[in-house]
Amino acid sequence: MQIYMVGGAVRDRLLGRPVNDHDWVVVGATPEQMVAQGYLPVGRDFPVFLHPQTREEYALARTERKSGRGYRGFVVQTSPDVTLEEDLSRRDLTINAIAIGADSTGAEAIFDPHGGVRDLRDKLLRHVTHAFHDDPVRILRVARFAARFTDFSVAPETMALMRSMVAHGEADHLVAERVWQELARGLMEEKPSRMFEVLRQCGALQVVLPEVDRLWGVPQRPDYHPEIDTGVHLMMVLDMAARLQAPLAVRFACLTHDLGKGTTPQDVLPRHIGHEQRSAQLLKGLSERLRVPTDCRELADVVAREHGNIHRSGELGAAALVRLLERCDAIRKPARLDEILLACECDARGRLHFEASPYPQRARINGALAAVQTVATSVIAAHAASKGVTGQKVGELIHAARVEAVARWLGQG
Repeated sequence: MQIYMVGGAVRDRLLGRPVNDHDWVVVGATPEQMVAQGYLPVGRDFPVFLHPQTREEYALARTERKSGRGYRGFVVQTSPDVTLEEDLSRRDLTINAIAIGADSTGAEAIFDPHGGVRDLRDKLLRHVTHAFHDDPVRILRVARFAARFTDFSVAPETMALMRSMVAHGEADHLVAERVWQELARGLMEEKPSRMFEVLRQCGALQVVLPEVDRLWGVPQRPDYHPEIDTGVHLMMVLDMAARLQAPLAVRFACLTHDLGKGTTPQDVLPRHIGHEQRSAQLLKGLSERLRVPTDCRELADVVAREHGNIHRSGELGAAALVRLLERCDAIRKPARLDEILLACECDARGRLHFEASPYPQRARINGALAAVQTVATSVIAAHAASKGVTGQKVGELIHAARVEAVARWLGQG
């Protein structure tokens, strides 16, 4: 039995990056031998075991063969006869197909049958074998790694293979859950725009996110958007979200906030009147198709519908501010308002020459919310009930009190 550290842990160690999790592959062992040594079996599709002390995962060396069923559509075969090189050859990229173990003398050694160390040095994302073609999820993974390793480029032969896969319809068969999983990870990388650039280059973005893909080439008013192109603006917004360390729900809201601009009639460009509601409608279909989690889709819906009003909130009076807060459900969910405002700030600063601009709308809206929160709704409701006032009229009294509180805060009352 031989044990090797593999995958991302090796890659990141060689790059000098922090290593948080380790993956191990075991060559020359059977499941029975692993259990006999105290390892706990946890794998359903193929034998994976937890180390009895560290609880790290140890997988038996395996090969994969494409099929219509099994793990990710593959038939997985494990055997004590599977070699380390065979196990590494099934992996996606050369930089993920490096192992570290002990040589014949017991000294630590690097096993690199596919040139991953060289590609790390050359900053290249290159597929291991043509078996890459068998799994379209790998297109998304390459794009995600491009967003993480921002100074790496995709090897020309790998990009050509990805384009071929898209052209032959391989990307049409991607499972919604896998698309969302990779998309969510890519959005949380250091420079998420690179994920979408790679997907555009190989043609996959048009397949998995056509609502996003159609934004490139759509003009906007240069006085508001010096970058002009809506797709370029979107990438700037996503990278601003990464710069501000926004959580996933905010980054997804940034991705989808302007979808409606892709359906603006040609004769009204570069204006985009009513794009907010069109964005919300397109978002609904996209979220259902990819089975986006509820927290992400709900936040994105509010941002899509209200980001224009939030940008213009400095012009709003007390009544309009209260209505905006109510539409955002900010009174009931004040913590979510912070995420809504962060997404809007990313949108405002994700423009050419506006990257360092302040976003005073945040303070104004938060101030209005604080004023609204001083209204004792239970006291108003009890007083109304003592006078026989119930139902919708109570809500109107509370709303009026909130408007009055905001007006006082604005110095208008």
